[in-house]
Amino acid sequence: MDIQPIRTDDDLSKAIAEIETLWGAERGTADGDRLDVLITLVDRYEDEHYPIGPAHPVDVLKMHMEMTGRRRADLASLIGSSSRASEVLNRRRALTLDMVHKLNRHWGIPAEYLVVPYELERLAVKPVRRAADPVRKRA
Repeated sequence: MDIQPIRTDDDLSKAIAEIETLWGAERGTADGDRLDVLITLVDRYEDEHYPIGPAHPVDVLKMHMEMTGRRRADLASLIGSSSRASEVLNRRRALTLDMVHKLNRHWGIPAEYLVVPYELERLAVKPVRRAADPVRKRA
């Protein structure tokens, strides 16, 4: 088994191409072992050079809703109201511990994906309209 370390993106491309040819190899065979080692090397290289941060809790919620066919109304019935669901989905209201608990218990979303702190979107502040100045009398 002649496997080289992955040090460059070119090495990465070659390893991925080989993984594609080995995909589906049986465990315990020479090809299966080669596939396992290559996947481990690719995973380590990508973690080091292309790290992916934690997903935003609202993105996790939206993705779960999309994957399970749930709608905003389903979220509203779970967390209390349609306005609250809209505020959460628009990042204007943070998920509370009670909401996280309900989403975990009823929808099976892992709580650790929902309890990540995040900043809320700020509401756009509309300029205050002032009453028109009184009409001045001309002399």
